[in-house]
Amino acid sequence: MFDADLLAALAIGYLLGSIPFGLIITRLGGKGDVRDIGSGNIGATNVLRTGSKGLAAATLILDLLKGAAAVWIAQNYFQRASGADQYAAAGALIGHLYPLWLKFRGGKGVATLLGILTVLMPTAALIYALVWIGLLLIVRISSVAGIAAAVSAPVSAAMLGASALFPMLLGFAILVVWKHRANLARLKAGTEPRLGRGQPRGR
Repeated sequence: MFDADLLAALAIGYLLGSIPFGLIITRLGGKGDVRDIGSGNIGATNVLRTGSKGLAAATLILDLLKGAAAVWIAQNYFQRASGADQYAAAGALIGHLYPLWLKFRGGKGVATLLGILTVLMPTAALIYALVWIGLLLIVRISSVAGIAAAVSAPVSAAMLGASALFPMLLGFAILVVWKHRANLARLKAGTEPRLGRGQPRGR
C-alpha cells in the first residue's frame, strides 16, 4: 500500500516546483511574457534576455529556493516516511520542468536541482555550484554549464558514497539534459549563443 506521507511529499514538491517564478517576476517587472523572449523558457537565463539582471537573479534564487523548500519540508514534517525527501525532490524538479499550469512547458531545472541538492546533499551542491559557475565564467555558454552541473550530481553521489541517491540523481541529470536537447542541437551546429548575446526563438 502506498504511503500517504510519501504521496503528500510528492504533491507538495510538485506544487512548489511548478510555481513559474520567471514568468511571474517578468510580468510584475513590466517585461511582459518571458515566453515571448529569446528561447521562450521561463528560467533565469532567458529572463536575463529581458535586459534585467535583477529579475534574472531573483528568478534564479527563487527557483533554487523552491527546490530547497520542498526537500526541507519533507525532512522536517514527514520524518516517519522513509525517503519522503526524495519524493519531494522528484516532485519539485518534475513540477519545474512540467508545470500543469503552463501546459507542462516549464524550465530546464538547473537552479531547482541545485536547491534540492543544497538540502539533500550539501557537498554535492557545492561541487554542482562550482562546476556551474566555473563553466559559465570560462565558456560563457549557459547550456554547457547547466548540463555539466547536472551531470556532476550523480557523479558526486557515486564518489561520496551516497549510493541510495545515485539512481534518483542520475534520473534528474537525464531529465535536465533532455530539456536542453534544443541547446545541444545548436551546440552541434555552432549556433548556441554565449551569455550577453541574442538567441534564436524556439526551445
